[in-house]
This record gives sequence, structure tokens and C-alpha cells, in this order.
Amino acid sequence: MSAVAAHFATDYQDARQKFCAAAAASGGRFRSYRNPTLGPDGGQLFMDTVRFGDDDAPNMLVLMAATHGVEGFCGSGAMVNWLRSGGPAKLPKGTGALLIHGVNPHGFAWIRRVNEDNVDLNRNFVDHAKPHPRNDGYAEIAAALNPPAWTETALAKAQQVLDSYAQKHGAFGLQGAITGGQYTHKDGIFFGGHKPTWSNRTIRAVIRNELGHAKRIGCIDFHTGLGPFGHGEIIGLGAPGQPAFTRQQAWYGDELTSPEGGTSTSAIVVGVVIDAFPQEAPDAEFTGIALEYGTYPVPEVLDAVRRDNWLHHHGDVKSAQGKEMKAYVQERFYPAGAKWAELVWARADEVIGKAVKGLNS
Repeated sequence: MSAVAAHFATDYQDARQKFCAAAAASGGRFRSYRNPTLGPDGGQLFMDTVRFGDDDAPNMLVLMAATHGVEGFCGSGAMVNWLRSGGPAKLPKGTGALLIHGVNPHGFAWIRRVNEDNVDLNRNFVDHAKPHPRNDGYAEIAAALNPPAWTETALAKAQQVLDSYAQKHGAFGLQGAITGGQYTHKDGIFFGGHKPTWSNRTIRAVIRNELGHAKRIGCIDFHTGLGPFGHGEIIGLGAPGQPAFTRQQAWYGDELTSPEGGTSTSAIVVGVVIDAFPQEAPDAEFTGIALEYGTYPVPEVLDAVRRDNWLHHHGDVKSAQGKEMKAYVQERFYPAGAKWAELVWARADEVIGKAVKGLNS
């Protein structure tokens, strides 16, 4: 195994141990926030943060891992490689860093994208005091996405419904209906929740505690599942032409993509975690992106999401079928083998460099 791949983990506890050890060796200021649930091994779960730089550093780099639980292996490995390669010591004067590991520790430990409430955190950061965003397309296909039985007959019947929707609305229309987020089916996929989750409340506290003095914040939220194998797509936030998006373009150049502009592999999504930063640190100029790494074809990735949802609502996680499904889910969001890990770190190193340069431009 290569040195780079060795910094990627086998499970949540391994990831946390590697992150904590690398953070300690780098001399950062460490804090932990305990999640109220336990992992499949009965172990405690935490959102961990480590901060580098002066308390009043005007420029702050923020790296986030495990917004979507199982996708945390990617961001965790990138963070540990950054720490072990001397990233904190290379930061320019006046620039600090905040690493947030295990944004959704429950999903990370249980190999799920969602949290302990079956909530997709990147759909949860809406204003829950107002009417939730509508997704009529999801309502049409909800039953097909969450069949009561995982059998050939049930799946074939469900696929007919999904194929029919795609014929009417196109393949990307189907992807949008499925992945855009929904607030009506709490046992469904891409559910945004009806109130702020533990992770929502906790990360807002982290922002207030750690970034209150920042003048400029540059954030990278690591994700997996969309795009070519091992490629890290730089997904911009906001619509082209808006000041924040223009700033993202200045930092990241022509590689920046936009769901609103139709140039991204991602559908338009509302209520993402990154929205919390300008809300909780309103005096700072905020420039945030998602770094999305490709794994397997989209139909396989969506199949993994459906399998996991079915397993936790209708199946038995400890059964042979359950273990097989978990292995399928993990592979679709965290491909085994050193090659993918090496591609992840090479791209992360490049993009982090662009963020640091942007913060100091």
C-alpha cells in the first residue's frame, strides 16, 4: 500500500484514530462534539475539529468530511494526508485552518449517507419555520424508490415506474426528482427533515466558536458518487453572476461547475451544510465549494442509496443480505484500492492550494 493510501481508513473508528493522531502531531487545537447515538460496534461517535493559526487570523481555510456519512472516507483521507504532508506549517502568515471531521458521524459509522434521523444533511439547512420546498416529482415515484420487498418482481415493477418518469422528463429530470431533496417522506431517500438535526445545530456552534474573527473563509466540503472515477469536480455554490460565484471562478478558474448553470453532474440542491457559514459568520467574506469525486456510474450509486434505505427500513443489517448490501454501498461511495485514494489526494492537494491562494489574493 502506498503512503498516501495508508492514510485512508477501513471504518469510522479507524478514520477517527488516524485523524486525531495526525491532528495531535500537527499541533492543532482539538475539540470534540459527541453525537447522541452509538456506532454498530457500540462505540461513541463524534464530530471532531482541529484548528490551526492565531485566534484572530483574518483568513480561514475550512475542510469538511462526512456531510454524507459514508462519503467521509474520502474527506478524512484527504485531511490526514494534508496534515501528514505538513499542510498547517505551509499556511501563509495570517491564514489559519479549521478541519471538521465527521460532520455526520452516525452515517459515517453505519455506512449510510444519511444521519440518525434518516435525514440527508445537505437538504436539512433550510428555514424550517417556512414551508418546505416542494418536490412533486419525488411524490410520483416515492413508492418505487422504497419498495416493501427487495425481490426481482418488486424491483422490476418499481423500475417500470422510474423508466416511465424518465421517458416523460428525461434522465436528468429523473435524477433531479430523486436527488433534489424532499420533505414529505421521512422513510424515503434524500429526505431533508422537519427540523434542524444534531449535526445542523452542532456545526453552527462550531462556526460561531471557531470562525467569529475571520474576515475571509474558504471552504471545501468533500463528497463522492458523481462523475468519472477518481475525478474531483469543483462544484460552485450559488448562481453564475452572483458575487460569491464570481469569486469562486476567480479562485478555481474554468474548472468550476454550476448546477444552476447546467454544467455540473449534480442536480440543483437547496439546504446544504455550507449555507450555514455565511449565516453564522455574517461578517466574513465566504467562498465555498463542494469537491465531488466520481466513483461508479450514477445508476449504481443511486441503487446503493436505495439499497441502504430499504435495508434500514425493511431488512436486517446483521443478516448476510444486510452485510452484502453494506459492502455494495461502501464500494459505490468509497472504492477499494490505492489508485482511487491516490487520485483523491492529488486532486485535493491541488484544490486546497487554490483555496489558500484565493484567500490570500
